Amino acid sequence: MANNQTAKIRLAHGNGGKLMHELIGKLLVPRLSNPILAQLSDAACLPFPTRIAFTTDSFVVKPLVFNGGTIGSLSVCGTVNDLLMQGALPEYLSLSLILEEGFSVPLLEKIVDSLAHAARNAGVVIATGDFKVVEKGACDGLFINTSGVGRIISWRPYDARHIRPGDSIIITGGIAEHGFSVLSARSGLRLRFSLASDCAALTKLLVPIIRFEKGITCMRDPTRGGIATTLNELAAAAGVGIVIDEKSIPMHPHVKAAAELLGMDPLYIASEGRALIFADAASGTRIVQKLRKHPLGRSAAIIGTVCSAHRGTVIMKTVVGTERIVDMLSGEPLPRIC
Repeated sequence: MANNQTAKIRLAHGNGGKLMHELIGKLLVPRLSNPILAQLSDAACLPFPTRIAFTTDSFVVKPLVFNGGTIGSLSVCGTVNDLLMQGALPEYLSLSLILEEGFSVPLLEKIVDSLAHAARNAGVVIATGDFKVVEKGACDGLFINTSGVGRIISWRPYDARHIRPGDSIIITGGIAEHGFSVLSARSGLRLRFSLASDCAALTKLLVPIIRFEKGITCMRDPTRGGIATTLNELAAAAGVGIVIDEKSIPMHPHVKAAAELLGMDPLYIASEGRALIFADAASGTRIVQKLRKHPLGRSAAIIGTVCSAHRGTVIMKTVVGTERIVDMLSGEPLPRIC
């Protein structure tokens, strides 16, 4: 891309798939290279005397309000969950609002109220912030940036490089609910059923697991690109193969119906209140039992295992007994999902 003077950024560069990874790997990482950034984790582990995790994220979801959340609650939950994926207890967030001239004050109040409620529920403090207004047409209504800091409380660092053959792969709940909820609101789809986003801060669900479970090797939240893209990222980073079982993947009946209606594969659709947990085989079943005791983890399940074969590749055992390769997302089925 750097040598092509006519190259342009496309929507697909932001979907979490192949194009985004190529852009990051070829343009950003070489120019910003350092050992901390090189880990490319959801949150960076900083070498202070007390282990600290730090993360930042920008939110441009469209529409700003959807069934199950708003851009405000999404910004808090997304940042909190990124810290949790590093084994950290989220504590402080920054908040930056960029608004377009003419934005509705009542709508802003609704969004900030949902943001504040999400922060209280997650147990985090909005410690600092910034507020900007730009000319009409300079942004699409409202963009939000949040950064977060937390103390790492896990027994060991969570890192894809710690994943080993034999590890169990756990999902904390049903997949793709956020993506289909946003798509439904954006498109004005008149479905016979309601699709609510899974947007949620996972603090109360995951902190007890992080504190006491020593067998966890890695955690990730399957946002852009869904579980398919996230699993491919981890398989490549760890140099292992991954096998998942289609019938073990929890999925709400409304998600299945929407996927069939729209012709979209839910494996590639974002979740915003779910986590993928890699843990040694001895810990997997126990972790699932603990997760199921919390409302956000009632449908938690082991969906696959790590193996030493077909390194860097994700294979799915289908409900009809065949196997197929689950590749990383390459196109752009759903831009501006977060």
